[in-house]
Amino acid sequence: MKKNILYAQSGGVTPVINATACGVIETARKNHDKIGKVYAGKDGIIGILREELIDTSRESKTAVTALRHTPGGAFGSCRYKLKSIEESKREYERLIEVLHAHDIGYFFYNGGGDSADTAHKVSQIGKKMGFPVQCIGVPKTIDNDLPITDNCPGFGSVAKYVAVSILEASLDVESMASSSTKVFILEVMGRHAGWIAAASGLVAREEGDPPHVILFPEVPFKQREFLRKVKHAVANYGYCSIVVSEGVRNGRGQFLADAGTRDAFGHAQLGGVAPVLANIVREKLGYKYHWAVSDYLQRSARHVASKVDVEQAYAVGASAVEFALQGKTGVMPVIKRVSNNPYRWKIDEVSLGRVANREKMMPKSYITADGMGITPAARRYLAPLIRGEDYPPYDRDGLPKYVRMKKVLVKKKLPEFEV
Repeated sequence: MKKNILYAQSGGVTPVINATACGVIETARKNHDKIGKVYAGKDGIIGILREELIDTSRESKTAVTALRHTPGGAFGSCRYKLKSIEESKREYERLIEVLHAHDIGYFFYNGGGDSADTAHKVSQIGKKMGFPVQCIGVPKTIDNDLPITDNCPGFGSVAKYVAVSILEASLDVESMASSSTKVFILEVMGRHAGWIAAASGLVAREEGDPPHVILFPEVPFKQREFLRKVKHAVANYGYCSIVVSEGVRNGRGQFLADAGTRDAFGHAQLGGVAPVLANIVREKLGYKYHWAVSDYLQRSARHVASKVDVEQAYAVGASAVEFALQGKTGVMPVIKRVSNNPYRWKIDEVSLGRVANREKMMPKSYITADGMGITPAARRYLAPLIRGEDYPPYDRDGLPKYVRMKKVLVKKKLPEFEV
């Protein structure tokens, strides 16, 4: 008897997470003789708990194909962390009840380390409740901090956006530096790992190229060395271009931008490190400055996506279906780098237990001795991930043609559940 698939998106979205959804749905449709319907959780795990399941069979082939080039989370996502089975037992039981009610045999959770942990636990409790479900974690995170996998779908496109942005902004600043702004600061995402900030370093190919300073969460911020580097850049190149990870900390381990509040996952809410650095520059050096926070722009910029990233995002979605049909459970498709030059990769697999709740930081060998730049080793790793263009189609008015799903919900079969 054919079983249905339940797919859900989790956490912050990426420029290419919908390409993964496209890979799941299209591959499932090609195997319609073995798989029933593909349902999607409305707004992620919250929608599943509420039994709000989207019937993707109501979406046209054209709309599903268009997911490949559409940013955002087409079915909705959320930041909602399930705790341990002991602490959140009723929620896990509810998940199994929903899966059972809708004859779901395959659960695909598209997210980061927390999501891998959830998928792993759903697999465990399903067995205990007598309703085993094949659970596949599907990787996604712009932070590039999942272990085992060479890189994470979503990162390559954000890396490309940040590199392009700092290049273009720096050319602007350089052209006006003699009479106007001398310091430009771009803040990028990266709470604990500095992969996104590191990608900006790909722009610096010759002496004097921007960015002149990169600040990583892995390296404690030292004000004196930072100011010395800024002053040197202004003196020698006329301006200083800086990229900083949001999660940069001082020598005591405190976030420079800690706002004193917590998000849904218990993480510190960061209030913005770029203005903190700008004030230091103004007070200590007196330079005119500008700063910008890339924020949601970096993770939604599908118009400048990396072709490699799009292809890998689709591949992990397609592989999730293939793994399920092979009878696998408790695993995640991951990207394995076969060679650097020429760049080649393939899809491998890893158990969810090896990925759940773990973070991959920047290796020391990727950061220069002064802690404010990237090494040739980092460049060799990063460069292939931003290669190639995969532009979305544009309409006659010059805007990208993105798609919105109908999001037709299936009829509920269970009592209401408060989330």
